Amino acid sequence: MTPDMEQQLQALLDKQAIMELINAYCNAADRHDNEKFRSLYHEDAIDDHGSFFKGLAMDFIDTLPDIQANMEILHHNVTTVNIKLDGDRAEGEVYILAFHKISTEEGPLDLLIGGRYFDKYEKRNGEWKFTYRAVDADWAHLHQPSLVNLKNPIIDGAHIGRPGPEDPSYSIFDLLQWGQR
Repeated sequence: MTPDMEQQLQALLDKQAIMELINAYCNAADRHDNEKFRSLYHEDAIDDHGSFFKGLAMDFIDTLPDIQANMEILHHNVTTVNIKLDGDRAEGEVYILAFHKISTEEGPLDLLIGGRYFDKYEKRNGEWKFTYRAVDADWAHLHQPSLVNLKNPIIDGAHIGRPGPEDPSYSIFDLLQWGQR
């Protein structure tokens, strides 16, 4: 294998590791798995979630139980991902569609956000993690009351996703376990 091919292979491996990090973030958000969240950020990482929080990611994770308390459904979908590598650091622009069903005093509402994450990553001790993540909202669609109907006969008998360890994925999977990337 030539040095150029070795460099290309390493770039592919690094980008795959970053993609797995991005996907693990979505899983942790949707399952409200805050311990998994902690494993995705370096200790000195910054998270910028706009009005919710801006500061150390570990402090942001401490606020998540309160933020997530009224979220009946979270469903993150990654679409376009642009990653630029520079040795053991990288930057990424990650397009996202994030659906939220939120309980309010007036009843549940649906919020669909199309946005992007502006990420910085570093590989330390051989592992890629976030050093910075900012949320960008490009558009949002709000509907109140909620249009979600999980009692519709067309989905009768289907597994229904839930936040936390009651989600059916935890009883089905052996390899994709709670708290793991």
